[in-house]
Amino acid sequence: MEMASNAALFEEKVAETLKLCQNRREPPLVWAAEVLKCLDTAGLGLGLPSVELGQVLVSHLCFAYNSSCMWKFLDHALSSRLLSPLHVLSLLTSRVMPHRWSQPEAYRLYLELLSRYAFSFDLVESDASKERIIKSIDATLQLSQTYRVNVHELGHTMVLFFFSIVVGLLDSTLDDWGLPVTFPDKASGVARSGDYLNTDIESKGNKNFKQSEHRDQMRRTNSFLAMEVLGIITDNRKAKVLLRLVHLNMPENFDSLLRRIQFLEAHKLASPVLKSANQLLVRFSANIRGVMDFEYQLNKRQLIGMLIHIGSNKPVSGCNSEAALSASWVSFDIYMENVMDLKQLPVKSAIVVLSEIIRTLQVFNRASWQETFLALWLSALRLVQRERDPLEGPIPHLESRLCILLSIVPLAIAPLLEDEVDSCHSSSQGGREFGGVGIGYRHEMDRKHHALRKHGLISSLQVLGHFSALLCPPSSVVDAANLAAYKAVGFISNAKNGKDGLSESSHVNNFAKSGIVIEGAPQVPPLPSVAPCLKHFQGGNMRHLIVEACIARNLIDTSAYFWPGYVSASVISMSDSSQIQGSPWPTFMEGAPLTGSLVDALIAIPASSLAEIEKLYHLALNGSEEEKLAAAKILCGASLRRGWNIQEHVVHFMVKLLSPPIPPNFTGTRSHLIDYLPMLSAILCGASSIDTVHILSMHGVVPEVAAALMPLCEVFGSLTPTSNHKSTMAEELSIYMVFSSAFLFLLRLWKFYKPPLEQCISRRGGAIGSELTLEYLLILHNNKIVSTSDKPVYIDFYPKLRAWYCQNRSCIASTLSGLCNGNPVHQVANKILNMIYRKMTKTGALSGSSSAASSSTGTGEDAYQRPVIPAWEVLEAVPLVLEAILTACAHGILSSRDLTTGLRDLIDFLPASLVAIISYLSAEVSRGIWKLAPMNGKDWPSPAANLQSVESEIKEILTSVGVDAPRCSPEGFNCDASIANGSSCQFNDHLQIGQELGVHPCRRWNFPGKLRIVLSMAEYARNRFPMGTKDKKAVAQLLRSCFTSFLGLSDASKSPFVRQIGVVGLFGDINWAQQATHRSMAPGYLYLRSCGTIHDVQYVNHVIVGLVSEFAQKMASRWTSKDFPRLKSGESSLSLATTKVRDVAGLGASLLCVTGGLQLVQELYQETLPTWLLSAREDKHGRVNSVSHITDGYAMAYLLVLSGSFVWGLGAKPSLWAFPMRARIIGAHFDFLAGVMEGNVTVGCDTDTWKAYVCCLVGLLVSLAPEWIQDVTAETLRKLAKGLRGWRECELALSLLERGGSGTLGSAAELVNVID
Repeated sequence: MEMASNAALFEEKVAETLKLCQNRREPPLVWAAEVLKCLDTAGLGLGLPSVELGQVLVSHLCFAYNSSCMWKFLDHALSSRLLSPLHVLSLLTSRVMPHRWSQPEAYRLYLELLSRYAFSFDLVESDASKERIIKSIDATLQLSQTYRVNVHELGHTMVLFFFSIVVGLLDSTLDDWGLPVTFPDKASGVARSGDYLNTDIESKGNKNFKQSEHRDQMRRTNSFLAMEVLGIITDNRKAKVLLRLVHLNMPENFDSLLRRIQFLEAHKLASPVLKSANQLLVRFSANIRGVMDFEYQLNKRQLIGMLIHIGSNKPVSGCNSEAALSASWVSFDIYMENVMDLKQLPVKSAIVVLSEIIRTLQVFNRASWQETFLALWLSALRLVQRERDPLEGPIPHLESRLCILLSIVPLAIAPLLEDEVDSCHSSSQGGREFGGVGIGYRHEMDRKHHALRKHGLISSLQVLGHFSALLCPPSSVVDAANLAAYKAVGFISNAKNGKDGLSESSHVNNFAKSGIVIEGAPQVPPLPSVAPCLKHFQGGNMRHLIVEACIARNLIDTSAYFWPGYVSASVISMSDSSQIQGSPWPTFMEGAPLTGSLVDALIAIPASSLAEIEKLYHLALNGSEEEKLAAAKILCGASLRRGWNIQEHVVHFMVKLLSPPIPPNFTGTRSHLIDYLPMLSAILCGASSIDTVHILSMHGVVPEVAAALMPLCEVFGSLTPTSNHKSTMAEELSIYMVFSSAFLFLLRLWKFYKPPLEQCISRRGGAIGSELTLEYLLILHNNKIVSTSDKPVYIDFYPKLRAWYCQNRSCIASTLSGLCNGNPVHQVANKILNMIYRKMTKTGALSGSSSAASSSTGTGEDAYQRPVIPAWEVLEAVPLVLEAILTACAHGILSSRDLTTGLRDLIDFLPASLVAIISYLSAEVSRGIWKLAPMNGKDWPSPAANLQSVESEIKEILTSVGVDAPRCSPEGFNCDASIANGSSCQFNDHLQIGQELGVHPCRRWNFPGKLRIVLSMAEYARNRFPMGTKDKKAVAQLLRSCFTSFLGLSDASKSPFVRQIGVVGLFGDINWAQQATHRSMAPGYLYLRSCGTIHDVQYVNHVIVGLVSEFAQKMASRWTSKDFPRLKSGESSLSLATTKVRDVAGLGASLLCVTGGLQLVQELYQETLPTWLLSAREDKHGRVNSVSHITDGYAMAYLLVLSGSFVWGLGAKPSLWAFPMRARIIGAHFDFLAGVMEGNVTVGCDTDTWKAYVCCLVGLLVSLAPEWIQDVTAETLRKLAKGLRGWRECELALSLLERGGSGTLGSAAELVNVID
């Protein structure tokens, strides 16, 4: 009561004072002095600007004392900061705007005050006054209720106030013009009109209120004045900042403003008023739409501002030079070449990964979509050409590389186009909601963006024809390329003659007919007047295959056949033509029986449509036994390996066949999988080749394959074979063989022979590491089926497999114990020993298995028959067998040569036993308890004669890439090996080599030849190659060689790749694989093939950071060097130097990610770069100037953001596992930066480097990865912004805060006064 009484007394006192001043006709200055006395008397003099005074003045103006003197005093009070403009304008808005029709003079004066004081947002020093102003504005305009937010900051209030004013003025003007459209969202606390009827009623009874011509004219002009004021205040840069905050943080509210503009434009022609106000509307509309394209103008006069604003790389006009394109897109080449390394099977689809890399590089290079897609195609073509005629070796060959080019790349491009189509559809749906407004501005922009991407893809394929050296097809795909070219010739001929091709030719010039014209984009050429003859065309090339792959996936249409130069006249022989035309698939689709000749043809020639694959799938499930077997073989034939246009469908159905459904009429207790044994055998056999497994992994189905193989292993490993005689039939289906194929296939998907502890250490406990486990594969599989009807799979569902899994891990972790003679497992071991050592006499009894020795002395064929035992029981007994025979070797009872012969017999009996042999022997080698076996040329071939020449060749290879190989004298060679090592050289470390050489488990090994390969590779990797010995110096040297070759800085006397730069310098020329001898190798190729053997991957982080810093400084030094006068000044020269720095950082980020993935990126953010910034460094590369220091900081910021983008992507929604990790890692790094900004931590690097690093990091995040900023806490962002303001980087600070979400919206708005 007392407060209300005081307020009433204050209001009365002010009213008396104002009336007295008005009667005296005092000037506004005297009014202000008298009012201040009233404030002092009421005890409110210290709380300026005064909220109470503003409320009193506005209440009297509206409208009891509506005089010109009062308005003049109000203007003076606002200008002298006696009142808060923000507060007074909000009060006037709620009072005057609803009565603008009855009070046109007040409305006119209100508009003038609004245009004058709309941006007078001086900060209020008094916290008490600030709080009262915020509460009053919130209550007056109902901000909290309208926008459903809690308004606690003055900056937040400023944003909502200004947006409400803009929307309220626009709605009121629409009302005044007779366009009262009801939008679901109204301006907060602002009524459009409420006094039309009141005016009419009062005009009848009161002649003084009769509408005069003057007041009518004022009402009409007020609406135009309101639009003029809207144009003025929204043209201000401060207005763009405030509206941009709404656009970024309250997009649904900003969309409501866009819908109003759409409405105005839709009714412009129908309304005479809108026609007369056209110029005002155009200005206002352009201002609002310009908000979305608004960019802060950083201080380009400073070097850091210039660095942040460096634009795109080389334009497409210069793209005829492959080297000009390759450097900035080296990440494409590194990723694709790294995927070819089968030491790690990628569990994530290469389609998803590559699609994200495309997005990332397009943004980071600030490139057009034509440049992006062209660089992508060139990288994929280089990948193929590097191994167009592959040599024998344990690496994926041409089919895997062609899969990348013709299947993975088109599938990775498809989501980029589909995203735009989806956004267009959603926008068009939203644009039709309100009063038939039609398609909106966002929809229009989405259509243009979609057209840009589509045109970028088309033009990139057209330009691709200029790179003839990359388009020459390998010999194995010449026929496929000719067929693609022949198809285009036939289509053009049919289109000319009005045949079948004519219907498809209607797609020509689709984009031109759509009405969307993109400036600078090449247009699809029209139909040629004369089509080439069917019998004459130029031989096909890789571009024809690429275009067919794109057409098959609806990325482009058949208008591509009419591109100039796509096909040209050239004679082709009739034999080739007949060969191209002869396809067996139409015969199959017509219902012909699957006879031998037809099956062979279908296996050799890939299918061309999804319908053909679906028919094969149904035959494999529901056909006769012969049809099931034939369909499975056909599906895993050329259609899987070379059916690029439908490869994803073939992979899908092949994986489904590994888990066949239960037949409708199936009964019985046995598994239904047994009835599918022939089909499953054919699928497993066809999927076991090196390239096929790799193709499956690139399509991202490794988790699904693992889940499908587990029940096969469980079922067939538990069955007892029906016969114990060794089969003499090559095609006989064996339970052992089916089990072994499934089991070996399953175990190839993860590093089963490594101990769990080693995997945990390599993964450092938290991040997803490079080593896979079966449990992790099942987690990935189960995550994919959460939303489907399939059930999750767990290893506990398969007790036999789980028992072996636990036993295998136990054998790796410790020696055998706990089993005694007479145990059932021992009995099985004795039977196996009898089988594999049946020629041993009684004196050759093995230690620990006397019963086995005594039983082996029997005579007759029955004693040597193979045991009839389920496969799981054999695997359980294998460790005991190995322990017994190794013990026999250690006591001289058995020679190591006989040991290997016996193991070969065991593998022939059950190929799956190879897994148990590997696990056991690898563990025994690591324990080192077995004695040495002499490699004397009797039991084992002696390597002494060859070691020196092998080492010499290896040294030459390493020297060519700048690595100093250790020198060993011939006397230093140790030609002895432990017994277990002698075996494990064949089976343990290089089982994968044996598998990767194409050794199928059903075949008998050609042992001497394989042994030589394995021993030489074991010696190479284990004892001679620096990576195997964890030599940090060699790692650093090889990485340095990668950088120098990439930049063209290599020593010509040491490196054969010095004449090349960019990707060619890193990986060698496309003819390198054919021309180079075994004594030279490109450094990038060598690093990618060996980086998986580096144990201390954290060391790689420090090396890469050091190299990026060193070469960035060198690039900057060249820019400022007197030896390069053209580079001394100018933004163009800086752009050139900065492009080189970005290339260096891009190479570093790519090598870092392929070496350690997320683990190294986390280390980079949390440890490596903070340590680098905190450490003081000496100048080791000559005199370093300030420009070099600044460039150094820019390179580190670019390296950090790009490496993070490779593992998390640029989007706001990364994968479920990546999102919390990204937020934690980025948040921790920014907390570190904020701590330094506050002075809590002192950096050791140069001050220019530190400032450049922070500014460039913020600039890169704002422009390239703005979604990441919301991962940082609001408090940390405010601290960083405060530090940036101290460096006079105010607009950079503002751009950081505006991306921080609602938590920093107020702080960003409070910086509006620093906008110049």
